[in-house]
Amino acid sequence: MAYDDKSIKILEGLEAVRKRPGMYIGSTDKRGLHHLVWEIVDNAVDEAINGYGSLIKVTLTKNGSVRVEDEGRGVPCGKHESGKSTPEVIYTVLHAGGKFEEGGYKVSGGLHGVGASVVNALSKKMVVTIARDGGLYEISFKDGGKVDTPLKKIGQTRKTGTTVEFWPDEKIFDTTKFSFSTIEERMRESAFLISNLTIEINDENEDRHSSFHFENGLVSFVEYMNENKTPLHKVIDMEGTKTGIEVHVAMCYTDSYNENILSFVNNVKTIDGGSHEVGFKTALTKAFNEYAKNNNLLKGKTVLEGADTREGLTAIISVNVPEALLQFEGQTKGKLGTPQARPVVESIVYEKLSYYLEENKSVANMIMDKALKSKTAREAARKAREEVRNGKNKSGKDKILNGKLTKAAGKDPKKNELFLVEGDSAGGSAKTGRNRETQAILPLRGKVLNCEKASTNDINGNEELNLIMQTIGAGIGSDCNPEDSNYGKVIIMTDADDDGAHIQILLITFFYRFMRPLIDAGFIYVANPPLYSLETGKSKEYIQTDEELAEKRKLIKGQYKINRFKGLGEMDAEELFETTMDPKNRSLIRVTIEDAMLAEKRVSTLMGDKVEPRKEWINENVDFTLEDDFRR
Repeated sequence: MAYDDKSIKILEGLEAVRKRPGMYIGSTDKRGLHHLVWEIVDNAVDEAINGYGSLIKVTLTKNGSVRVEDEGRGVPCGKHESGKSTPEVIYTVLHAGGKFEEGGYKVSGGLHGVGASVVNALSKKMVVTIARDGGLYEISFKDGGKVDTPLKKIGQTRKTGTTVEFWPDEKIFDTTKFSFSTIEERMRESAFLISNLTIEINDENEDRHSSFHFENGLVSFVEYMNENKTPLHKVIDMEGTKTGIEVHVAMCYTDSYNENILSFVNNVKTIDGGSHEVGFKTALTKAFNEYAKNNNLLKGKTVLEGADTREGLTAIISVNVPEALLQFEGQTKGKLGTPQARPVVESIVYEKLSYYLEENKSVANMIMDKALKSKTAREAARKAREEVRNGKNKSGKDKILNGKLTKAAGKDPKKNELFLVEGDSAGGSAKTGRNRETQAILPLRGKVLNCEKASTNDINGNEELNLIMQTIGAGIGSDCNPEDSNYGKVIIMTDADDDGAHIQILLITFFYRFMRPLIDAGFIYVANPPLYSLETGKSKEYIQTDEELAEKRKLIKGQYKINRFKGLGEMDAEELFETTMDPKNRSLIRVTIEDAMLAEKRVSTLMGDKVEPRKEWINENVDFTLEDDFRR
């Protein structure tokens, strides 16, 4: 395939990136900072996907830069039709790259071609070294993309590849300190997706090193995801190609009750799914229903629903779509829109899975047994919820709900808020101080069930969680629908101590496992009560953190009084509303899922029943100091 100076097309210019960086990288916090690394690495990965190079090195240097080296073809080094050198065009002009024209790349995740120039625009310095056509070339930039040293030949080499080193601009970012573990997680993911690729990460500051290479690719990926779970069989590995679309799927059922499906297109994670995920799920449901029918496992006209066939499933879907067919929905490339992908994935997975089930009947019957139990539990739960809605429930749970829940007077679900409050005393203050029109209060007694290993039956049998579920009214599991929620915000409000934090985690785990659509829709929040009140003379202010208190103390001249809140119950109704519930003053933390794979690993590690992985993670990631003991 031709990839030369004529392959590079200019679409528009660059300065706006520095003025509005959030439009290009999402934010200027740590997440945005690391996005710079992903942009450069993605270019290197695109070379590897297309068969050029099998090693990528990422280095965090002592001088604050990040260096990314690949063994690809090397950026073209001739003169561009604009009159500038081609590397200058690629690294200084927005929407300039070899991914807009057919021929340079068969498959590419960097669809828009803005990555390299955006990174340059947000860096105080960038140096690009290119090995190509027997020569070694270098070009450098400063102050957000201005050419410092024009392209020049600095030597000869038999190697090929591109090395990009950049220094993020501290005037742009909140922090310029990179996280080794964050980069490590992302690089591991890329190595899983390309079987012949090795990625090395080095941190010169902490003398840390990691190297990833997975011969079994997606199979290893599924095994990694299931490390803290108990697999029921060996990973099922399926591959196929139709109409130029390459499909690779690996899947395995575990003893858990939760499904975990990750999908990728051209090595880009599609966090919102798309046509390839729809095709996979359709094939899965079809294959299992066909197997059940052929083996007389279902009675009458009964069929399995999709959710039944996915309970406990971990699956990775990786699809390579040619540039000519590639369509994403939205600017973030989070959802595949290519319509041709659905029938291709559905056909390949149905054919391969059907054959596997017939050839491995012991595994097939074990999975079917799990699916049938899921079906029974789901139908029982649905029937119970319908009885409650229709007033036919004879268990008295609706009476208990009415006795505990303090309802909001307003009838608009989008404006109404539900506060899940720790303890009766705090619940009493919240009831008294709340805005009665829009705020409902549901006090919780003690710590709720850890839902990491819970089934739908366990949830239905747990009074506290059942009350939460009934109060919200959105359903659980596959039936959970944010549009049915009685509240636009569900706010977890607990004490600012260890027990409060534990209750938060238990509730978030419940929502993550059984009402995740509410998290995806942005309905779940955590209240952020103050730790202290600070009185100076007649004025009184509230302090959120120890660090903020220390800063305030330095500025105060004269006498002052500090009150440490040990719990929400210590606040009177007026204080609680003013600091934690009043939309004008309060600080809420929205619960979000930025990285599905990382979220799944963290929840299963920290909330699962395997002690060693949890102990190992805590030792590696939590710093315990004497201060922690005195603050309690």
